[in-house]
Amino acid sequence: MFSPEGPTVRELAVQALSSVERGYDLLAPKFDHTPFRTPDAVLDAVGSVLERTGPYTDGLDLCCGTGAGLDVLRRVCRTSVTGVDFSAGMLDVARRRPGRATEAAATGTGDSGAGDTGPRVSWVRGDARALPFTAAFDLVVSLGALGHFVPAELPLLFGRVSAVLRPGGVFALPVFAPPPPCSRAFWTLLGFDAVMRVRNAVWRPPFVMYYRAFRFGDVLRELERAGLRPELHALPGFGRRADGSPRARLIAARRLP
Repeated sequence: MFSPEGPTVRELAVQALSSVERGYDLLAPKFDHTPFRTPDAVLDAVGSVLERTGPYTDGLDLCCGTGAGLDVLRRVCRTSVTGVDFSAGMLDVARRRPGRATEAAATGTGDSGAGDTGPRVSWVRGDARALPFTAAFDLVVSLGALGHFVPAELPLLFGRVSAVLRPGGVFALPVFAPPPPCSRAFWTLLGFDAVMRVRNAVWRPPFVMYYRAFRFGDVLRELERAGLRPELHALPGFGRRADGSPRARLIAARRLP
């Protein structure tokens, strides 16, 4: 976190006292050097499952950040991949990634154009709760974005995802079992969430970012209510719990006709 390439304590404090959008705009230049970026091991595991369940035609990375998840979509989508995020700063970093240069439009979108090296890549600034698309995708992925929503927003969020999927399309999101209460990780995550809840109780605007925001059963139930039938795929590279269940799964929720 506090490496020469990452943010300083002061920068993190300023970001944490901002809105979510402004905070990520400030964090964007150094985001890839923080633990908040989805680890490569998770990206590779998700990509491996989607390669088995695909291929897909058009994919969307929900809350794409600096674009790390676009590499997963490029592995499994044949025609186009799109990253959507409401932070202009994060999208600016994504557009400038090596090999992904795009020509930004005045609307905040960018398009790499079609080519022989893979699907067309586009970037769109937008809110996941009000996605500016019709049923244009057969794959939507969310790689660590659920913590930016409170439980009451799940029906709206999943409803929007269902609306942008074509019938039979898949919404994929990795989920991890909580660490055991005796572990350091458990208390670290619990402490982080507690600090954020206190911050949001006494400071405005809120900065919604929690690691333990949802129960697994609640996520499955709300997916089904949105017309998405969830299937579970173990991510074996992350091991198993004491009861034999996987520590990590990929939920692949298919939109019903």
